Amino acid sequence: MFADRRTAGRAGPGAKVLAELAGLIADGHLDVPIANVYPLARVREAYTELERRHTRGKIVLRP
Repeated sequence: MFADRRTAGRAGPGAKVLAELAGLIADGHLDVPIANVYPLARVREAYTELERRHTRGKIVLRP
């Protein structure tokens, strides 16, 4: 619906690759930097931070 030009037409990783990455993270072999964690009620604030495109790490929403 709102395709990003940078990713339009590209397929994401398959289930096997995602499972392998999840295993590496769980075993402590892959570090995923977290920039900020927001409660779901502050989703608008999270998107505002994301739109700035200067975030180093992932933005996480928690229920």
